[in-house]
Amino acid sequence: MTRSTALNGKSGAARVAVVAAGIISPLGCGLAETLASLQAARDCITPVTRFSVDRCRCKTAGQVPDGRVVVERNGRRGQRLHRASHMMITALEEALTQDRQFEPDLTVVGTTSGGMSYGEDYYRALHRHDDLRRSPTWIANYPPQKAVIDAQEAFGISAPCEVIANACASGTNAIGHAFDCVRSGRYERVLAGGYDALSELVFVGFDSLQASTPEKCRPFDRHRTGMVLGEGAAILALENFEAARARDAAILAEIIGYGISTDNFHLTQPNPSGSGARQAMERALKSARLAADAVDYINAHGTATPLNDATEGKAIGQLFGRVPVSSTKSMMGHSLGAAGAVEAIVCLLALQHQFLPPNINFRAPDEDADLNIVANESQPASVRTVLSNSFGFGGTNASILIQQFKT
Repeated sequence: MTRSTALNGKSGAARVAVVAAGIISPLGCGLAETLASLQAARDCITPVTRFSVDRCRCKTAGQVPDGRVVVERNGRRGQRLHRASHMMITALEEALTQDRQFEPDLTVVGTTSGGMSYGEDYYRALHRHDDLRRSPTWIANYPPQKAVIDAQEAFGISAPCEVIANACASGTNAIGHAFDCVRSGRYERVLAGGYDALSELVFVGFDSLQASTPEKCRPFDRHRTGMVLGEGAAILALENFEAARARDAAILAEIIGYGISTDNFHLTQPNPSGSGARQAMERALKSARLAADAVDYINAHGTATPLNDATEGKAIGQLFGRVPVSSTKSMMGHSLGAAGAVEAIVCLLALQHQFLPPNINFRAPDEDADLNIVANESQPASVRTVLSNSFGFGGTNASILIQQFKT
């Protein structure tokens, strides 16, 4: 553990810099491909091919092509890894390539399902009395920490690892917790992010809840009919700002605020008042000592389900008025525990390249939410401060604020 002495004199809190980032998602492999997809408003939702969806209403998902996931390394051991591990390795490799001096004191990663598909294989084999010769591989790759450990081992990292499994807010909570660790001075450098791989059990579960749509994913549209699942992994390298400056690290942006709340209203439905979402956003603003009118763009949770979008839209409208809003889940699906980390990198790219990411498939505004939706195309804009939201089942809500860094 490294205790930093470089604290902000006013608040007694250290500034937190983002010095590197890596991503793999349906939008592409790496920051450059992700940026190109965002700017082109590319629809990366495709028919599901990994398992049968004949009995499901929803037939599509945001999928990372197999050829982009599997990394050719570690010989036979690499062939045994779950695709979740390969996605984490890919994201971490990009981040560490950007900053080869970064040595984390801690790793914090959010996820919801780990190697769930290997768990499915194991229990199916038991039920069918099939050959269990592969069961050691299935069981070893099932736990949620396995993908993180595999990624760290691939690059010789031995930092302690924390896994946050807090429904769909997991990735944002991981970044927020890492932010608090650095801001408090308890740690100097922390890796933070999230991952989730598409799983048949999870896919069918959301379909059975009728939360998934057989149509296009249309966040905040009056005629939205549900979400589409996705997958991916994203990593951010967070560092004490003064320590990063002292070693001449490239500073991509700053994390400046984090807010969390739990509304405890219903197992799967948010509080209709939007109070939980609003409280998380208000706490992020308070954490950053920032007024709501300083926010230039909001990357909404925006799942395209009737209840989530209504409550989040209400909370955003009440607190921020006509700030530009979009849900990039319309382009790549909802990657659950990875979503907050993937969307944090979307926000990072928006800050670096001064544009507003699009909310595609948008046709008609919701009569109950007066929002300024970035509809269907990306837009050039002056963007200094952005808010990223992640809200999950059980009323768990998390928001982070990211600010542009100018030398």
